[in-house]
Amino acid sequence: MAFKSDIEIAREAKKKPIMEIGAALGIPAEDLLPYGHDKAKVSQSFINGVADRPNGKLILVTAINPTPAGEGKTTTTVGLGDGLNRIGKRAMVCIREASLGPNFGMKGGAAGGGYAQVVPMEEMNLHFTGDFHAITSAHSLLSAMIDNHIYWGNELDIDIRRVVWRRVVDMNDRSLRQITSSLGGVSNGFPREDGFDITVASEVMAILCLSKDLTDLQKRLGDMIVAYRRDKSPVFCRDIKADGAMTVLLKDAMQPNLVQTLENNPAFVHGGPFANIAHGCNSVIATTTALKLADYVVTEAGFGADLGAEKFMNIKCRKAGLAPSVVVCVATVRAMKMNGGIAKADLGAENVDAVKKGCANLGRHIKNLKSFGVPVVVAINHFVTDTDAEIAAVKDYVKAQGAEAVLSKHWALGSEGSAELARKVAELADADSANFAPLYPDEMSLFEKIETIAKRIYRADEVLADKKIRDQLKVWEEQGYGHLPICMAKTQYSFTTDPNRRGAPTGHSVPVREVRLSAGAGFVVVVCGEIMTMPGLPRVPAAETIRLNAAGQIEGLF
Repeated sequence: MAFKSDIEIAREAKKKPIMEIGAALGIPAEDLLPYGHDKAKVSQSFINGVADRPNGKLILVTAINPTPAGEGKTTTTVGLGDGLNRIGKRAMVCIREASLGPNFGMKGGAAGGGYAQVVPMEEMNLHFTGDFHAITSAHSLLSAMIDNHIYWGNELDIDIRRVVWRRVVDMNDRSLRQITSSLGGVSNGFPREDGFDITVASEVMAILCLSKDLTDLQKRLGDMIVAYRRDKSPVFCRDIKADGAMTVLLKDAMQPNLVQTLENNPAFVHGGPFANIAHGCNSVIATTTALKLADYVVTEAGFGADLGAEKFMNIKCRKAGLAPSVVVCVATVRAMKMNGGIAKADLGAENVDAVKKGCANLGRHIKNLKSFGVPVVVAINHFVTDTDAEIAAVKDYVKAQGAEAVLSKHWALGSEGSAELARKVAELADADSANFAPLYPDEMSLFEKIETIAKRIYRADEVLADKKIRDQLKVWEEQGYGHLPICMAKTQYSFTTDPNRRGAPTGHSVPVREVRLSAGAGFVVVVCGEIMTMPGLPRVPAAETIRLNAAGQIEGLF
């Protein structure tokens, strides 16, 4: 049986004009800034006007550790949103925007798949409404102003060996990870070691996603530490006087983007920090606005629950005063088999024993999620190769963990296939049984917070960090940053820092390579193992097969 590709399905979508989608939410036409006919930004004045409304129920979609077999977290998020609307609930979806780097690399896009997608798919996975370009430009403006300040006399006495503000570009480009800038003589400034991260790892991205309005945005931008003086005192973005101009560049990017699903249900797509190197959630302003407009808001957190969900709970919810009513953990039979030791080429054959063996990874995520005081339901994202016996094995395992697994066929059937999952999620949300609490208190020391995550979420025996890193954390505590939460930068493929260790390993250590203070965003980034804040392209990047066809349509994006 031949299946249509995601892009073919998206092209056949019967989209409604975006003004109709907005009107159904009660957003007047004058409060929508259209980008074409099928996407629009929502004005800050409208957002301010609904602030006093009661909140709907917040539903988080997360997943097991990703495998090459594919889990379908975004697809499930979209499918669940459609399913809730199908059963008569007023629901919205909130997801992240796609980075160009992974699109042209190997991960692909971020708009869902099959018959559970957000459209317009091509635009969402490419330039969309220009938010990422604005973030890259604002970040680059600050980079230029720092070096310009040094060039014109360095009034702030910046130690050029201690400029910590790296540059960014929204592309996977390993050759830029570590560079020397300002070569070429006196007129080009003072040569120094420099480097690039990918835009989604920028602190500007994190700040945009955590700010509640433009005033908050500018304050947070001003709070960013960009360098240190010889006496090791910090130099802030506001000292460079860049925060005002950066806010101007980000003015429109701060407004949430309204689009629709294939079934014409509303979706906010806004912000896009990676979960393995940043905090992995869509913007606070999109989520909080959606909660005022819908009775149920379905959002996702990137990669597995050990990264995305942990950061959603400990960073986003803590900062924004949010509390999820239900967590949906996505798993597939194929991924269970892969965790059970089966090679990707052999996943099509029934292997119930491998499914049972691989369920340990799912079990640990269920336990971890329950530790936040929130009810958990497992969504089995259905593949046509799944057998009844394999599905039953997952359901039985999940039941033994004190949760329920629901088979969902949204990829093939849209909301018809996710209705059962939607009914279960609504039932749990309406029971109001959640008693949400973050994993650690603000007043715990920074290193203890790192240890808490490593031991309670990753099940590590210890955190390995040399004296230089521990001393740096103590200095930040003395400077008043000890209350900040932790943002772990770690491989998404394993509970450990070794991407090849699948399942639910114990008896491992978490080596900390570097710590970075994101004072504006309000967290400490802890870089573990070999994780890179600037990815590279694979041997055969997806970009090689992306092109325009004779009809002017994009081919190869999916």
